[in-house]
Amino acid sequence: MLKDKVAVITGASRGIGAATACRLAELGANIAVIYAGNAAAAETVCRKCEDEFHVTARSYACDVSDFQTVKETVARIKTDFGAVHILVNNAGITRDGLAAMMKEEDFDRVLDVNLKGAFNMIRHCLPLFIRGREGCIVNISSVSGMMGNAGQCNYSASKAGLIGLTKSIAKEYAAKGIRCNAVAPGFIHTDMTGSHEENPLLSMIPLGKMGEPEDVADAVAYLVGAKYVTGEVLRVDGGIAM
Repeated sequence: MLKDKVAVITGASRGIGAATACRLAELGANIAVIYAGNAAAAETVCRKCEDEFHVTARSYACDVSDFQTVKETVARIKTDFGAVHILVNNAGITRDGLAAMMKEEDFDRVLDVNLKGAFNMIRHCLPLFIRGREGCIVNISSVSGMMGNAGQCNYSASKAGLIGLTKSIAKEYAAKGIRCNAVAPGFIHTDMTGSHEENPLLSMIPLGKMGEPEDVADAVAYLVGAKYVTGEVLRVDGGIAM
């Protein structure tokens, strides 16, 4: 399905990003794993993609919030792979706290990584997409960006902004063959969320359980292959936001 395509995934050394890298590799895509700090984990994902799915995978350290660093990283990926066809903006952080107590730097840093980071990646991949007359962008938002969440005004704002960014990019570049969609996960087993099996919020989920990173990866794979879908937000949340 994705043979000879090149997929760039941010925050791909663990969790949803790692699962997405492996899922797209399984479909035949070559993989650029972008990570912030854990080089060993990123290399582990690359080796899994290569050993199990027989694709080419390389890792790149990059602070997605830095415009110039992203420009240089995308240029390196273009040199290494020759093209970019798919971009998955998954990199994200949390710095939780009630609004009345939140430090300015905690608000700013979350938006810098979660929202500006996605813009930076899109901004520097778009010329490659435009030149190739095709491109697929999938942004990993959150149901928190649709519903809000107490103690996460910064995170919720960043994920709501990501939905607005998704729809704007979809409208701006549809005529050039570039699609942009978002996935909005709910409670997913990751390092960021922990297991939370005893969390009373589980009772709010109609399906009665947390999701797995692979559930989100499957949604990303669907959007990558859905050629007539753009500007959409696909919830993967067990029904919590319906």
